[in-house]
Amino acid sequence: MSQVTICEQKDLVANSGVCAMVDGRQIALFYLPEETPQIYAIGNWDPIGKANVLSRGMVGDINERLVVASPLYKQHFDLQTGECLEDDEHGVPVYSVELTANKVILTL
Repeated sequence: MSQVTICEQKDLVANSGVCAMVDGRQIALFYLPEETPQIYAIGNWDPIGKANVLSRGMVGDINERLVVASPLYKQHFDLQTGECLEDDEHGVPVYSVELTANKVILTL
């Protein structure tokens, strides 16, 4: 496992997502300052819509699960597990990420 600093806290948008390229992978980062933890990282590829768009989705809460809704077909992906709530055959990778000293550090 290796750790990579991918951006700084100032690069994040509160209650929204941004995309970062790490080792050839698009990672969707979500900064939710009112939650614990405050930052989540999942793959940016929407396996149903077949496009790198999840970082542009709307963040919300369904039955106490933090989710992002794909901007394409509106499926919801759990930010902690990567599971698709509407279709258990699809999911996205989840990455370990932390905010330390105003830096976003991803573990691969």
